[in-house]
Amino acid sequence: MVRDAYRSLVGYLEQSGISHEPGAREGEIVAELPGEKKLKTVVSLVVSESGLSAVAFVIRNPDENHEGVYRYLLGKNLRLPGAAYAIDKSGDVYVTARLPLSAVDEESLDALFGVLLDAADSHFNELLALGFLSSMKKEWEWRIDRGESLRNLTAFRRLLEQETGVSAPAGAFED
Repeated sequence: MVRDAYRSLVGYLEQSGISHEPGAREGEIVAELPGEKKLKTVVSLVVSESGLSAVAFVIRNPDENHEGVYRYLLGKNLRLPGAAYAIDKSGDVYVTARLPLSAVDEESLDALFGVLLDAADSHFNELLALGFLSSMKKEWEWRIDRGESLRNLTAFRRLLEQETGVSAPAGAFED
């Protein structure tokens, strides 16, 4: 049954055009899901006797406002079908999910990857704003002072202009 589930997973990834490679652990596949807010989401998938476990990296340990970040994530857990946000011993944030071996089919995998990608990608900017605002403000001011592009901070323009009181100069969001 483990072998069948592994083959089903690999077949799904190949059929869906999802980049993947064998992982370091037995039964592990590491896949990369393309994102919109986050460039990509790396997912570790392990097929074992206990089922398919999926762990997707969301963000590193926040620099600040841990309580606000965790409160936000716990609120999202209430509405996250079949998955949950978690932190590791370093404080990095992941989204995790499990499927029984009998459920490893195209429909369940499609739903699983949809939930993982949505959980890792759709809340990415909010999590950065909650957990890394001070760093983003410093980078905003540093880039403006040096005439550097602000393109990587486009999603946070309004927030950073409001927080710093410094407006972006014309053309600052171009390379």
